[in-house]
Amino acid sequence: MPLHTIISGLSTDSDRQKFHFSRRSLIPSKKNALWQIESGFVMTYTYLEDGTTVALGLWGPGDIVGEMLSKIKPYCIECLTNVEANILAADNLQQFTDALLQHIHQAEELMLIRSHKKVESMLIQLLAWLSNKFGSQVETGRLINMRLTHEDLAALVCSTRVTITRLLGQLEDEGVIDRMSLNRIIVKKENIWYYEI
Repeated sequence: MPLHTIISGLSTDSDRQKFHFSRRSLIPSKKNALWQIESGFVMTYTYLEDGTTVALGLWGPGDIVGEMLSKIKPYCIECLTNVEANILAADNLQQFTDALLQHIHQAEELMLIRSHKKVESMLIQLLAWLSNKFGSQVETGRLINMRLTHEDLAALVCSTRVTITRLLGQLEDEGVIDRMSLNRIIVKKENIWYYEI
């Protein structure tokens, strides 16, 4: 389906060209346009022939995503929350360059997280990274309010949902995290520091 057909069916704020997407919907992709996230969070991902999801990145307000920033096919942009985004023409070279550098930096950070030998270490590093990049300070630590499912976390560290569920329970028992409703997590900074050494 052409992008203009998809976009015409979306809810839009005509004054600012904001498009509204619901949680778990896919943002349409186009080769010569990018999306700037105004509010909410998205995950970019691809999948392998066997159906395994491979996370490419997590993005929030101010971040720019789009197929032209990747050579991976298929390239999917899934809303983790309700999302407002603007479509950008790719004619602004500076904006495109900044977005490309941001994607490279995040890819390197995720590559470093995934380089740990144990899934537990990968998960701890991922939670620390998420709390630093997207978290907000609360009384007991930093709240990751992205509503990431165990399957989302598994895709980010190349593991299984069952393993992530077990490890999150273990980290909660150890007092490293608090799990809240709607898949929100509080990372307790004073208890995670020894895992980051």
